[in-house]
Amino acid sequence: MSRSRRVLLKLPPWLAHALRAQRGPVPWSAVTRGALSAGPLLLVAVQVGRTSLGVVAAIAAMLAGINDRPGSRRVSVKRIGVPALGGALGLVVGTYAGQQTGAVVLTVILTFIGLVAGSISAIGPVASAVGTQLLVASAIGAGMPLPEPGWERALAYVAGAGWLLVLRLVLPTPGSLAGDFRFDGERKAVAGVYDAVAELLDAVGGPEAMRRRAALTAALDRAQDALAGPRLRRYASSSAERRLHAQYAAALPLAEAATALAWAGEAVAERASEGPRRLAAAVRGNSHTGPLPAPSRSAPALRALDDALLHAAEVFDQGRGGDLHTRPRTPRDRLRAAFGSAGREYGLRVALCFGASSAAAQALHQGQWYGQHEHWYWLPATAVFLVKPDLGPLASRVLNRAAGTVLGAVLFAGFAVVLPRPEGLIALVALSGALIPVATRHFAAQTAVVTVLVLALVMVGGEPQASMGRIGETLLACAIVLIVGHLPMPGQRGGGVRARLAAASEAAYAYLTHVLDEADTPSIGTSGTPSERRATAFERRVTDHRATASERRVIPSDDRATRWTLRREAYRTLAEARTAISLSAHELPALARHTEGADEVADLLERLVDTTTACAVHLDDTGRIGPEHTERLTALLGELAGPVERVGLRPPGTPLAG
Repeated sequence: MSRSRRVLLKLPPWLAHALRAQRGPVPWSAVTRGALSAGPLLLVAVQVGRTSLGVVAAIAAMLAGINDRPGSRRVSVKRIGVPALGGALGLVVGTYAGQQTGAVVLTVILTFIGLVAGSISAIGPVASAVGTQLLVASAIGAGMPLPEPGWERALAYVAGAGWLLVLRLVLPTPGSLAGDFRFDGERKAVAGVYDAVAELLDAVGGPEAMRRRAALTAALDRAQDALAGPRLRRYASSSAERRLHAQYAAALPLAEAATALAWAGEAVAERASEGPRRLAAAVRGNSHTGPLPAPSRSAPALRALDDALLHAAEVFDQGRGGDLHTRPRTPRDRLRAAFGSAGREYGLRVALCFGASSAAAQALHQGQWYGQHEHWYWLPATAVFLVKPDLGPLASRVLNRAAGTVLGAVLFAGFAVVLPRPEGLIALVALSGALIPVATRHFAAQTAVVTVLVLALVMVGGEPQASMGRIGETLLACAIVLIVGHLPMPGQRGGGVRARLAAASEAAYAYLTHVLDEADTPSIGTSGTPSERRATAFERRVTDHRATASERRVIPSDDRATRWTLRREAYRTLAEARTAISLSAHELPALARHTEGADEVADLLERLVDTTTACAVHLDDTGRIGPEHTERLTALLGELAGPVERVGLRPPGTPLAG
């Protein structure tokens, strides 16, 4: 362990998280897109005499650049385009509300927008990005006086984000240059699944097995997202894409067999991982697999691995399509998330923070307390980023935002003295846009770059240099968010974590119910090692799960594809719950205590899903659930009851809260 890693472990969790940064290679493609987005847009606008609209377009391009993360082109359409539409709507509403209403009514309107944006942010990452841009653009529309009407600003905003999206779709990437131009992130993501299977097989029987199993889940999530993005047609429209879908589907039985081997805990021969690695190379090179080494067939999971390799070899040679094993979320699911405990809690906090910061900004603007500039959007826009839980724990966000703003403002103050106007400032905007993809690895660095970029933009638009004022407004926003973040709210704290755990529990029990239904009777496998009392308890719990299965989103089918879909949902929701629990654990103690015990529930659910997977593989091989699996399932279901109740969820065997 490195010295820096040891130091972070000794610090309090909330402080260690603030100092932690992501690592990885420089995303040169994203850097190039960033350099070609905001800066050139602003330059063109200045040349044609529409500077103010150029500022709006550049801001939209900047926010789109923050959402320009690694992934396929198809995913980028949703990740960049949908939030931009939310931002355009916010710009229109904020503009007309700021022009037609007074300070009190405007504050009420912005507070309501905060409530809506906060609630929809609980739906998922894209919805959260929509909420962010809706709020930021509302603040800019109301607090940045511009000569153009709201609809022109909205068009400029869409054009700015659309320009970056066009760059994302048109410019080649290293992945696309190596093969088919249409598939940049897709092929890499599918190959990553096979590599993750191989690494898990190498780790079976060792201390790294569970970490590698989690890495396999992450790889499957990335591949699923890369292939399941928006398309003009319902199904894959080219033979190459259908082949890639088939290759992804062929990885699912391999992942299932590898997970069952990891559950058994007995090391396998090194040659077992050679087949998945050759499959990964074939995906990357878009080539045939050639001969694959067959593993031993001495156990059910090894026989399942061998069968999956044979199936994959056939698919790679003549695969013509494959189910991605995903189910789109229905409008009802999204409404449940927005109006559930997480959506209500988050919506109230965002509304209070956004409304209070908007009121304070208007009061300070009217009193000219912190400067003579006409724009007051900075304070509420800063509060938006501070109150976003998906950007990290509250204390970490506040520390990084304050540090990043101070650094960015000081840097810009120095640049403003020496750079020519507007040419030098436009070049600074282009440089900042290029740095955003790298700076997103740490919130303080991202804040510093964004601060420089925005200050340069508004100075080109005619606003005087206001670095010190921005620092003061940022610190005030930090104080507002810290206070609101610790205020008591109606209902139980930690709603986001509980909602994720509830979804993970629901998915885990739906998966378990389906596998047990495949066994046809709950008493299969109860003879032998387990005692009669344990078998009876197991049957009773299974009956409870089946009785409430109709209240869960169980697919009415008995084939393996259904099982793989349910397994994917179980592992994906568990990964999302793990992320939420980790963020909550790094909050200040006053907030972290509200979700104590959640990690224990996640551990037990993870073991339950792993055991269910091992049951499914054994069932395929023998037609029955083995005694060891039955005993392990019975024990896990019993262990779950206490921790689930302690964290505020319903116990197993009852309808789970959404």
